[in-house]
Amino acid sequence: MKAWWRKVRPAVISAVAYAIVRTIGLTLRMTIENFGAIEKMPGGKILAGWHGRTFIAANYFKGRGVWTIISHSRDGEIQNRIFSKFGFKTIRGSTGRGGVRAAIEAIKVLREGQTMAFTPDGPRGPSGIVQSGIMLMAHKSGAALVPAGVSARPRWKLPTWDAYLIPYPFAKALMIFGDPICVPSDADEATIEQARLQLEGEMHRLEAEAERRMGFGTSEATEGARF
Repeated sequence: MKAWWRKVRPAVISAVAYAIVRTIGLTLRMTIENFGAIEKMPGGKILAGWHGRTFIAANYFKGRGVWTIISHSRDGEIQNRIFSKFGFKTIRGSTGRGGVRAAIEAIKVLREGQTMAFTPDGPRGPSGIVQSGIMLMAHKSGAALVPAGVSARPRWKLPTWDAYLIPYPFAKALMIFGDPICVPSDADEATIEQARLQLEGEMHRLEAEAERRMGFGTSEATEGARF
C-alpha cells in the first residue's frame, strides 16, 4: 500500500462511511423501547448491544455525549473517526492493546455517572458471547448493565464474523432495552459470573424478541445476508 494512501485512508474511509450511515439513518422508521426509564436512572450506565448491531444505536445516540471504547487497530482508527463524527466520546483500547488503561478510564467515567455504549463480544468475537471486560467495569464502577436487542427490516447482513447488520434506506428499525443488571461491589467471582450469564441471556432474549417483531424467525436471525 502506498504511503500516501496509508496516511489518508482513515480520513477518507471514515468520511464515506459516516455519510452512508448517517444518510440511511435519517430515513429509518425507528422505534426505541424502554430507554426513557433507563435514561432517568441515577448513576453510570453501560448500554450493552452485540457488535454486529451498532448501526442503529450510532444514529439514535448521535450528539448525546455517550462514551464508548474503540480499539487501537487500523480499523479502530476508522471507527473512532466515525463515532466521533456521531458525537460519541471515545476511549481507545482493547484486549490486545491498551486494555488496562482503557478500563481504568471507563471506570472513572462511569463513576461520574456517565453513560457508555459497549459491545461485550467485540472487537473480534466470538459473536454473542459476553467477555469479561464489561463485567470488570460494572463491578468496579457500580454502573448498571443495560441489555439491548436490535433488529431492522429490510436489511443487509454482511459476511463478517459479527454478521454486521445494515438497514435498507427507509427500513423499520427496533431497539429494545431490558431491565438493568447490577453487580454488587462485594461480589465474588461466582456472583460476577452469574451476572455475566444473566446479561448474555437477556441480550439474546431481547434480540430474539426484536427479530420476531420484525418478522424474522430464529434461523433467519442467525444466517448471513438476509433481507
